[in-house]
Amino acid sequence: MAVTGLFVALVALGVVPVIATGSPWALVVWLVVVAVLTGLDVALAGSARQLTLRRRLPGAIRLGETAEARLTIVNDGRRTIRGVVRDAWQPSAGAWPTRRALALPPGGATTNTTTLTPFRRGVRSADAVTVRTIGPLRLAGRQATHALPGAVTVLPRFSSRKHLPSRLARLRELDGRTSVMIRGQGTEFDSLREYVRGDDVRSIDWRATARRDEAVVRTWRPERDRRVVVVVDSGRTSAARIDDEPRLDTAFESALLLAALASQAGDRVDVVVVDSRVRARVQGTSGPALLSSMVDAMAPLDPELVETDWAAVPGVVRSVTTRRALVVLATTVDSPGASRALLAAVPQLARRHLVVVASVTDPTLEALSVERSSRDAVYRAASAERARLDAARVRAALVQSGAEVVTGAPADLPPALADRYLALKAGGRL
Repeated sequence: MAVTGLFVALVALGVVPVIATGSPWALVVWLVVVAVLTGLDVALAGSARQLTLRRRLPGAIRLGETAEARLTIVNDGRRTIRGVVRDAWQPSAGAWPTRRALALPPGGATTNTTTLTPFRRGVRSADAVTVRTIGPLRLAGRQATHALPGAVTVLPRFSSRKHLPSRLARLRELDGRTSVMIRGQGTEFDSLREYVRGDDVRSIDWRATARRDEAVVRTWRPERDRRVVVVVDSGRTSAARIDDEPRLDTAFESALLLAALASQAGDRVDVVVVDSRVRARVQGTSGPALLSSMVDAMAPLDPELVETDWAAVPGVVRSVTTRRALVVLATTVDSPGASRALLAAVPQLARRHLVVVASVTDPTLEALSVERSSRDAVYRAASAERARLDAARVRAALVQSGAEVVTGAPADLPPALADRYLALKAGGRL
């Protein structure tokens, strides 16, 4: 039973004059009258348990997008129900409104629409619906909670897909329309054509030139069906937020853009998410199903506050492919102490594979490092410069170990990684 503010006010307004008269019997009579009215109001109030509730939810939405969740309420009782209904969504679901007035005649039905704008990935859930009914005197009422579980899967944002058309245009130039002129490790013979001024003389095919009595050059195109293995670090360092986005989400953005580009290039893409164990795998999928499988695997994952087991990563890569591959490690290039395990694993991978380490950087460090307006600002500048120098040392050590390093702010890292992939293709290294 729920007692309203009006009931409390009536009791207060009634008790004060009765107390002023000094008659205890008058007080008893007043309380009895109030109790009877309250009981009558409760008895006349519609039962919140005589309601049937149904949800209709969207299957999945992308982070930052908006969807509608509908809650249908049917009055199965014989009395009109007036009151308030509250739909209990998680705060991170961004539900609005969560409370609505309710007025349903017997046999009536209504549908409430709640707008969902989630600000976190994963499964956003609603556990129950609470209904509070009010009696005709508005003194008291009834309350009941209906267990009505529901969930909406919030997929990664993938805002970096806006960079895909320009990178696909560059990919088409590499893939035959403008052939690679210098043969590399990852190129295959395409065709012969007449020599024009500006062509590299090393590409001249002397036998074909002798047969045609004119200079002829060979053209090469990037090989297809190469292997790309993306290893995403979901350990404790991926939980840090940069530009109000977890590092893990930036790694997912980078992996999605690279996978979309590489699959269009005809390469096979496999994705593994690891920390102290393998959290997710996307293997053996190609074509349009690749991105769908990736976002489904990534959506429920959150950073784990554990150290990433980098010693196991070479074995994980071997379980994915035994062929030479481009191995992308989406992780954090931080202080030398925190990156010791990463630095030990990279040389093992670089012996057989082409290794690229992709790391998000904090753009505020540069701004902090030049601020000198106060004593505190000087201290923060020294700390920021120390952090930048530590990261630079780790990057230099990774390069010496045989890896390439790509860094950038959250908005810049996905296209930067895609550009590095295209540069490796153009250079015949993949």
